[in-house]
Amino acid sequence: MVYGFVKQSGGHVKIYSEVGHGTSLKIYLPRSFQVAVQPTEAHSGQVEGGTETILVVEDDPAVRGTVVEVLTELGYRVLKASDGQSALAVIQSGLPVDLLFTDVVMPGPVRSPELARQAKALLPELEVLFTSGYTENAIVHGGRLDPGVSLLSKPYRREDLARKIRAMLRNREQRLTAKGKIPTPTPVAPRGSDGELKGPLRILLVEDDADIRESACELLTDMGHGVQAVASAEAARTVLGKDPIDVLFTDVTLPGMSGVALAREAVRQNPSLRVVIASGDSRAVTSESGPELERAVLLPKPYDLNQMERALVQAAAALSDTVSRKRSP
Repeated sequence: MVYGFVKQSGGHVKIYSEVGHGTSLKIYLPRSFQVAVQPTEAHSGQVEGGTETILVVEDDPAVRGTVVEVLTELGYRVLKASDGQSALAVIQSGLPVDLLFTDVVMPGPVRSPELARQAKALLPELEVLFTSGYTENAIVHGGRLDPGVSLLSKPYRREDLARKIRAMLRNREQRLTAKGKIPTPTPVAPRGSDGELKGPLRILLVEDDADIRESACELLTDMGHGVQAVASAEAARTVLGKDPIDVLFTDVTLPGMSGVALAREAVRQNPSLRVVIASGDSRAVTSESGPELERAVLLPKPYDLNQMERALVQAAAALSDTVSRKRSP
């Protein structure tokens, strides 16, 4: 352990041992010309939470469950993933994320630094906090963190996690304010006059990616709606055939029947059904859409929480307009 620490720091170890006299050990470390870092004072008092959205990436189920529980108790919206590839799928889905909290050492083809790089490319204002129990890994070189990297070393206390995350999110809020971007407040279930949503709504979410499905379901539930989530059009057909549904919220690309074909069939059977179709390619929707989907709302990917809420409101308004025209003489 000593040898590894010294060599990692660019130093050298000399050991001399003689029977009857004992052992002498000398450690040589490179001189540092940087200003000495003063130890941080121990904080006391109640920790703060928030309402932002945090994506937790951890391959150990027990650790992941504990972190999610702690952050949820602090008031945060928490999304979770078991590896870098799953986390990247959540980010690419368009779900809003304010902070990425990821372990450094994880299984799978997407390493944590690459996950952070691609996530920041999609969400430039995203905060990234790494955690690790190793002193030498992908973000530590020569005993020092790479520039611009934030790390919470394992093991850490609940208070350490809460304060570190709150400090980073506070810095993010100040940065957005300086840029003239006001941080988005936590949305509530939409309410309003005729033609607007009067939630809670009964939403059927159709998404084949398990991580995206779980995360979107949590966000819609947080908005105050009742959500049933399925992984295929075939499963959605079963739900639509037996349960009352207000909104069909479906991805385009599904195994088997596409989301567009599912929506067309569902509207033919229930003309009052509201439809929101999420897609990164609008051509995939227009190529299959027919008169049944004239009032469907296309939600381009990636989207944020406000756009998701507006899509639900637009779907309701479009339905109200259609009903009014049908009743006109």
